[in-house]
Amino acid sequence: MAKDFNKEKWAKRKLKAKRVRTKIKKISGLKYPRLSVFRSNRHIYAQLIDLSSGHVLASASDIEISSKEKSKKAESINKTDLAFKVGELIAKKAKEKNITKVVFDRGFYKYHGRVKALAEGARKNGLIF
Repeated sequence: MAKDFNKEKWAKRKLKAKRVRTKIKKISGLKYPRLSVFRSNRHIYAQLIDLSSGHVLASASDIEISSKEKSKKAESINKTDLAFKVGELIAKKAKEKNITKVVFDRGFYKYHGRVKALAEGARKNGLIF
C-alpha cells in the first residue's frame, strides 16, 4: 500500500514539474536561461540552465554558504535565510556571466517559503524574471 502511494505521489509531482517547464518554454521561447530550484529537507540548490543546449551555466547551494559561515564561526541561521543568500549568490554568478534575465523554474514546489526566499534574493541582486 505504501509503495502505491509513493508511486502516485511522484507521478503527480512529475506532471506538475512538466507543466511548469512547458509553460516556461512557451513563455521564454528558449531566449533566456532557466533558474531551476531543488529543495531537499536539509539543503536548497539553484542552477542556471541554458534551455537550448541543456548545459548548466552556473550553480549555487546553501552548502557553499554554510561552509563560508562556519569558517567565520557565525551563529546558525534558519533555512529560509540561507535560501535568500543562495538567491543572492546565484545572481552574482549570473552577473559574472553577463546574464540579467532568467525564467524561474520552481519545479513541483509551491512558490512560498524557501523557494520564494531564493527568488527574492536573486531579484534583490539584479536578476530579472
